[in-house]
Amino acid sequence: MKTGGVGGATTLTGLRFEKEADFLTLLKKITGYHIKKITGKAGNGVFFNDVLVAHCFKKHEFYQYLEEHSIDWKKLISKKLLPDDALLVIVRETLYIIEVKWQQVAGSVDEKLQTCDFKRKQYLKLVVSLGIKVEYVYVLNDWFKNPVYKDVLDYIHSMNCHYKFNTLPLAWLGLPEK
Repeated sequence: MKTGGVGGATTLTGLRFEKEADFLTLLKKITGYHIKKITGKAGNGVFFNDVLVAHCFKKHEFYQYLEEHSIDWKKLISKKLLPDDALLVIVRETLYIIEVKWQQVAGSVDEKLQTCDFKRKQYLKLVVSLGIKVEYVYVLNDWFKNPVYKDVLDYIHSMNCHYKFNTLPLAWLGLPEK
């Protein structure tokens, strides 16, 4: 990682995040992947070699998806959560909540990392009737490798949540690779 470096680089086996990285933009750069809107459906379809492999929802699009399935979120949780990205991987029947946290100085993100268990359980309430599992993952930059974050990173894992540094492996998400 370098300050002022070029963002959006990808690897052959995963998405490499930088400060202003967008999940779908990174995915489109990987051979075989393309993203397109599916008429009448919330979010975007994620296709690999022309086969639909996932649905991706940003912020409010996730609630449009719930509405399509006659789920009234207000009856299940008291306040909307707006994910950076929610990726529903079809083959795994799993909704991955992907939150990108990028720091270069100490700040409020420190405490936000401690909310993963609560948020994962809230999302699970929203999709459990669809038979969908929920995984909550942070994509963190190298700032969080500092030893002062050891307790927080340990806590994330103890709450059955996940974190990755700078990259999100496609295989880990259950997405096909070339």
